[in-house]
Amino acid sequence: MADIIDEFNTYRSKMNARILEDNNKLIKRIFNLDTNAYQEGALDVKTKELLGLVASTVLRCDDCVKYHLEGTVNAGGSKAEIAEALGIATLVGGTIVIPHLRRAYEYLEALEEQR
Repeated sequence: MADIIDEFNTYRSKMNARILEDNNKLIKRIFNLDTNAYQEGALDVKTKELLGLVASTVLRCDDCVKYHLEGTVNAGGSKAEIAEALGIATLVGGTIVIPHLRRAYEYLEALEEQR
C-alpha cells in the first residue's frame, strides 16, 4: 500500500515543479500562502492540518485529503483524532463525501503501514 503514498508524492512533486517553472507570480503567491497558512500560529500545526482535512473532505478533493492526512500524521495526529475529524467532515458534507472517506481511510492505512 505504500505505493499509493509514493505515487501521490512523486506525481505531486513533479507537477508542482513544472507549474513553478512557469514563474507565474500569482501561482507562486498562492503556493506560498498555502505553505504559510499551515505554519505554527495561534493554532498548532496539527489543528490546522485537521481543519484542512475536514475542509478538503467536504470539498471532495482527494489530493487535498491525502496531503492533509500526511500533514496531520507528521504533526503527531492520532488515528482517533483523524477519524473524529473525518466524522465531522462526513456530517457536514453529507453522504456524498463517503467515497472520499473510503479513499481517506485507505490512504491512512498506507501511512500507518509506512511507519
